[in-house]
Amino acid sequence: MAQGAPMPPKQSQPLSPPIVIAHRGASGLRPEHTIASYTLAIEQGADFIEPDLVLTKDNVFVARHENDITGTTNVATHPEFAARRTTKLIDGESHTGWFTEDFTLAELKTLRAIERLPKLRPDNAKYDGQFEVPTLAEVIALAKRHSVGGRVVGIYPETKHPSYFAGIGHPMEALLVAQLKAAGWDKPSDPVFIQSFEVDNLKRLHGMTGLRLIQLMDARGGPADHATPSYAAMITPAGLKAVAAYAYGIGPGLAMIEDSDAVPTTLVADAHAVGLRLHPWTFRAENAFLPKSLQVGTDPATHGHVDTAMRRYLALGVDGFFTDFPGIGVEVRNALKEKR
Repeated sequence: MAQGAPMPPKQSQPLSPPIVIAHRGASGLRPEHTIASYTLAIEQGADFIEPDLVLTKDNVFVARHENDITGTTNVATHPEFAARRTTKLIDGESHTGWFTEDFTLAELKTLRAIERLPKLRPDNAKYDGQFEVPTLAEVIALAKRHSVGGRVVGIYPETKHPSYFAGIGHPMEALLVAQLKAAGWDKPSDPVFIQSFEVDNLKRLHGMTGLRLIQLMDARGGPADHATPSYAAMITPAGLKAVAAYAYGIGPGLAMIEDSDAVPTTLVADAHAVGLRLHPWTFRAENAFLPKSLQVGTDPATHGHVDTAMRRYLALGVDGFFTDFPGIGVEVRNALKEKR
């Protein structure tokens, strides 16, 4: 190490055996948030499948990355819904398109999923138009159907824009807790994590369920509910201690632990010091999402060495991770388990 170079942080041991979370399913290989994507993730050995949850006009949870479904469904090709295209202010940002809260579940079921990143994932785009928008109930049923022979497949739902939905008369918390409880899940030992980028949403859930909660955070900005000034404030020792009062763990963006090829931060050890697990997001195989040292060639869509990236973070002691390529994640995690 060059003289004067910063010392890397001391490695921390995971507080729990690392888990592999299929980010929107096996979304690197199938259009995200489809039963096909979740099923493939389960077949590849993922421990948890992740549905982002938004609500329909008739208050049904469906799995979409955003309530704006313009880029993830073929809604734009449906002339009967043309008049529903509108502009909304969501978490302080203007969005123009079609939104789940303006459709009943029956109407959404007439749409079909399309690939959100067709230039980076052209093979996924071949599946455009084949798959429905799934409900949370369908995701739960899928996980339970594959929880056999001693294997348990968990779900890792994210409440998307809970303050926005509450503001338009669709509060999420009680509805979500009731649906999960009806599925038999309400204890910390149950195979469920609930995650959110907002704070008050999680605090309300903390008072309503025993399920494990994960505070999401990013390298920039802060929660949309303005419950704290910034995510940066949340990773100070005092901030992490405050999070530990209502959450089981944190879901930091990868850059909060290691920004590209820079020296890693102390976040893993700092979070572990107050009993918080870490499930960082998101490992993607394409060069566009990898640090320079792990890229292969110059095409943004070419797959680089995402397995090496995963190993780096596991070596730092994370307790699990989100990935669009759960098959690679399971292979890397299992190889590390065998070494230990």
